[in-house]
Amino acid sequence: MRQVKLDQSELRQIKELYEGVMSHACHGLFFKEGSVIAAPMAEEALKDRAHYFERAGHQLKEHGWVEEVTFAEHEVVVKGSIEVSPSDIPTCHRLRGMLREFYERFKGGRVKCTEEMCASTGHPECRFRVEEM
Repeated sequence: MRQVKLDQSELRQIKELYEGVMSHACHGLFFKEGSVIAAPMAEEALKDRAHYFERAGHQLKEHGWVEEVTFAEHEVVVKGSIEVSPSDIPTCHRLRGMLREFYERFKGGRVKCTEEMCASTGHPECRFRVEEM
């Protein structure tokens, strides 16, 4: 299978292009992209449920989405998200979709994932709240 690489600057330019056309409505599309991207990673991580989140974190780092990630039952803390860029609002939409996908695959049910804190808005890290629905 062939792969392509995008750097942080290219991702930022794509985000700006979509926002220029669709405003904030495109954030839902980025979120869904994250779900699609994470699905095969989650399936691979499920092969070892005892180490599922450790494997999921390794894949996120290996694929360049984050530099550090810590999973807890209802919260994920991320440092070095590739989606970070200066903003007044959280910007890690794809990553939020990826995290939701990881939790839903593991739990076998729907969850809500909210980015409560984002490095794009000046915080030292990104924090995501995960709630079962």
